[in-house]
Amino acid sequence: MADELKKSGEIAKKSGQYEITGPRGGGTGEERTVTKGEPLPPTPQAGQRYKLVDPTKHKRSN
Repeated sequence: MADELKKSGEIAKKSGQYEITGPRGGGTGEERTVTKGEPLPPTPQAGQRYKLVDPTKHKRSN
């Protein structure tokens, strides 16, 4: 997943917690909750990207 860095404005393919990474890919410790199909929010600084660190777990109801 480390190569799955996303830019702000890209549509989230999965719901979950996205960590903001620095320009070199290191984590900043800041996370945003994003829902599948929604755009990733703007980052605090230029050059930062998002990495999915905690996907939402869905339970199927039968």
